[in-house]
Amino acid sequence: MMNKAIKLNTGFSIPLIGFGTYQIRGSQLIYDLLDYALKAGYRHIDTAVCYRNEADIGTALKTLLPKYNLKREDIFITSKIIPQLNQGEHFVEELVLKSLANLQTEYIDLYLIHWPGVSGLQVSHPDNVKYRRCTWNVLARMHREGKCRSIGVSNYTVRHIRELLAECKDGVLPAVNQVEWHPQHYQPELLELCRAEGIFLQAYSSLGTSGSTQLREHPTVADIASRLGRSPAQILLRWAAQQDVGILPKASSQARIEENIALDFEIPKEDTSLLDELRKSSGAKKYAWDPTPVV
Repeated sequence: MMNKAIKLNTGFSIPLIGFGTYQIRGSQLIYDLLDYALKAGYRHIDTAVCYRNEADIGTALKTLLPKYNLKREDIFITSKIIPQLNQGEHFVEELVLKSLANLQTEYIDLYLIHWPGVSGLQVSHPDNVKYRRCTWNVLARMHREGKCRSIGVSNYTVRHIRELLAECKDGVLPAVNQVEWHPQHYQPELLELCRAEGIFLQAYSSLGTSGSTQLREHPTVADIASRLGRSPAQILLRWAAQQDVGILPKASSQARIEENIALDFEIPKEDTSLLDELRKSSGAKKYAWDPTPVV
């Protein structure tokens, strides 16, 4: 499980388990946590323009890759961009080029449209469609140029995915859709569509949210963890990984970083069913932003 990778529709392989860096800032903290992560076996690092840590990640990797006898091609880097209001293709390209410069790399393994809406625009405004289409067209061109080996989306609903697929007339298809995904909130119809179209589904907020322990302390999760001799976090991460849904746990301690990748165990079918039912019960809860209203 720790080393498992999934082949994307571009032919490149993405590690099933990645290291999330949301809300992790500061050069020394980034360095220390990436040091722990690489030592523990993570080979996929997930960031975004709005995380404001790309430059520190790039600097840290320059030192850390040689430390672990790794080359650039041994790791997988994901970044993301949010469509911007009143900005054209040149602006989008500049942001991607800035990501490349910050990360000190000639290519990014996966570049995502972070959100189907536009920064500074009402979610109900019809121009959301225009701007995300513009952003996608630039990413598709940069994919063809080799600067983004794979491209995809994040927070796209079934409707957004179908719209994008209908517009992909140049043959460049989304390789990944990264969405909130955990036992209290998941969308079987979205997973079905993505798999039918060859799009890898990747989870964020697998543990709920860093500001709340509600999901990890849910009685069902806690009971299964106790019986299997695992932590609640491991149960939640393994639940997704066992379905071949990618996971991106973040942590701010070496112990947690090591714990989150130690997923070489199986959740029995009956316990998996109990976790699956949380979405339909009183335990149903969404923790992150809701893309449903975005036109």
